[in-house]
Amino acid sequence: MKRRTGGTRLLATLGKQAARSARRLQRTVAQTVTDPVLRVARQQGQAVSKAMGRAVGKAARQAFTGVVTPAPTPVSKGGGIWEEGLWGFSLGIGSMAQRRYRVFVPPGVSAARPAPLLVLLHGCGQDAASFAACARVATVARDARWVVLMPEQSLQGNAQRCWNWFRPAERGASEAALLMSMVDHACRRYAVLADRVCAFGLSAGGAMALMLGLRYPDRFAAVGSHSGAAPLSASNASQASRAMRGERAPDIDAARLLLAGRRPPPLLLVHGDEDAMVSYDNATATAAMWLDLVPHGVHAPAPLPPKHVRRGTRREMDVLDWQSGARPYLRLVKVEGLRHAWSGGAPGQAFADPAGPDALKIALRFFSVNGRHD
Repeated sequence: MKRRTGGTRLLATLGKQAARSARRLQRTVAQTVTDPVLRVARQQGQAVSKAMGRAVGKAARQAFTGVVTPAPTPVSKGGGIWEEGLWGFSLGIGSMAQRRYRVFVPPGVSAARPAPLLVLLHGCGQDAASFAACARVATVARDARWVVLMPEQSLQGNAQRCWNWFRPAERGASEAALLMSMVDHACRRYAVLADRVCAFGLSAGGAMALMLGLRYPDRFAAVGSHSGAAPLSASNASQASRAMRGERAPDIDAARLLLAGRRPPPLLLVHGDEDAMVSYDNATATAAMWLDLVPHGVHAPAPLPPKHVRRGTRREMDVLDWQSGARPYLRLVKVEGLRHAWSGGAPGQAFADPAGPDALKIALRFFSVNGRHD
């Protein structure tokens, strides 16, 4: 029987996806505090002036840190500990040399009772603390009993704190290698199951998580992306903008070179159907790519009937699975009405939609049933 390509199977299941517009995040202090606003503040008196002063201070903090909604150092009120550190090579002013990180360890994790490890990568305009607050990392990871490593992009690495998924050559490879060395460090320092390491991220962090899976497929039990662009669909910032709009296809040949005959790890994709910054087409293109990358001679994952899910008042979602043996190999979750935001995120945080189903819970459920697929 002729083997159908992953792209054909995917398109047969999903149908043709409409192209969606995209916009790029470009917020500056000048846009936040303009001359007309300042004139209104002066006219409205001292109280409004004080409020504007707070707004100016907030805008200044955003400009200084690159974080849209800064959050305090994360703490766990229900048990478990947060630690932070710096990892990499000390090379003076080298922008790619070091990165900060935060780690959450649930209570009861020890050498006698190790836990799986989730590498969780933030999006542009975030740092590890703000992303931890947005995704409620401590609460969800404590209940599921996962150790969570949260690397942090630096302003020197990228002025918007984006992970450099769109620079797959030297810079992207160096950044991926640095992240992988941080994972190795975490595996040595904490009581984690080295064969149960998964990577997941939001937006640029999601695309970077998939790049880790393509570069190091033997090291990850599964990977996933929330609202991320298709990996290997851009090699510079201009191409990245088009890729985010769904106007560039991922480079399958480049992915095969990275994999060198190996099977990519199981994949989870979560994406909103109203995302105007990163088109939902990126999710379908990534899913088709992943299915096409299954090596010839390996049993192809089989599609299961689509499921429509709604829990309480949360946004509805369509779930599409491709099964490999007893476990899902690829899961695509389309969240209805979700824009470019973390589904189920905490109120008050940028890039968070509290009305959506909890993306971190969805991810940990998928990752928990996936071991190695060698």
